[in-house]
Amino acid sequence: METNYLTDIMLPLSLAIIMLGMGLSLVPYDFKRVALYPKAATIGLINQLVVLPVVGFLLLLLFGLKSPELAVGIMILAACPGGPTSNLISHISRGDTALSITLTAISSLVAVVTIPLIVNLALAYFMQQGEYIPLPVFRTIISLTLITLVPVSIGMIIRSKAVRFAEMMNKPVKIISGLLLFIIIFGVILENRAIIISSFRELGPVALSLNVVMLLIGFMSARILRLNTSQSITISVESGIQNGTLGITIASILIGNDVMAISPALYSLIMFMTAGIIIAWANLGLKKVEAPG
Repeated sequence: METNYLTDIMLPLSLAIIMLGMGLSLVPYDFKRVALYPKAATIGLINQLVVLPVVGFLLLLLFGLKSPELAVGIMILAACPGGPTSNLISHISRGDTALSITLTAISSLVAVVTIPLIVNLALAYFMQQGEYIPLPVFRTIISLTLITLVPVSIGMIIRSKAVRFAEMMNKPVKIISGLLLFIIIFGVILENRAIIISSFRELGPVALSLNVVMLLIGFMSARILRLNTSQSITISVESGIQNGTLGITIASILIGNDVMAISPALYSLIMFMTAGIIIAWANLGLKKVEAPG
């Protein structure tokens, strides 16, 4: 698929707005909150930054996905941190919103470094030599910083200078971000519908399994380590709800392979469906059970 309006303009613009919106909800204290929830933060970050890529890789081996591009796309998604969507879903699901924001903020910082490393390993493993160009680590870190951390920083600066304005804009920006995310996902799927239809039988089970397995690992690991229900819901959401827009951006813009973008786009659709189940479960009879944290 040739580079077009969607990938040239809409995709980077959407990601910038989404990350700006995240910045509008952040304050410096959010990064310090790890000290208040050391156990919860550690579990959440390990699940997101270590367990998720490992599980993604193992599932690819288990299912034997034939398309190397789609396999790399799954690993790109697995390397991405959570995004503002996970914060919203955690809040609606009666999770610990403050913990969710903290995990998203910290993982977004760390992922700038871990993404190029994981993606390059995936490219080397799944693609034949000569079929890909490795991501230049330093340049990729700079690119990811510009498209993620800079908009977040701008949002935080706006909030520090105009708290009332930031709070007023927080909800509209979230709505716009959600609409843009839907447009991007729909656009990627529409333009690659032939490939998606032909590969859905293989890709669908991998994406669904990764999402469900990580949601379960997130919740069960938190409960086993005696976190309360609210924190457990948040860690589950942060483990399974990823920044699909960033994954699509990495595939389409940084790597320049739109087929790889299909995997994070399909995963994003699936995670919205499973998120609906979580929201329903958390709000229809689930009672918070406090445990030492």
